[in-house]
Amino acid sequence: MSTATLTSKGQITIPANVRHDLQVDAGDRVEFVQIEPGRYEFLAATACVTALKGMFGLVSRVVSIDDMNAAIAKGGAAAR
Repeated sequence: MSTATLTSKGQITIPANVRHDLQVDAGDRVEFVQIEPGRYEFLAATACVTALKGMFGLVSRVVSIDDMNAAIAKGGAAAR
């Protein structure tokens, strides 16, 4: 088990073996996810955006950029 000490500024140094296992380096983002009260999971937030492909199933209809821009303009005009 790896341990770290919390500084007076609320910072910790992640042990080298944990950084290696999570494949994180200086400047990478991490997440703290609450599992239950008082218990958190520490995750690397380094997934590539292409990992999201297919998350919502197959595309039911293709929309052009011009159609998107027209919908945005219409929505903006309706908000005034």
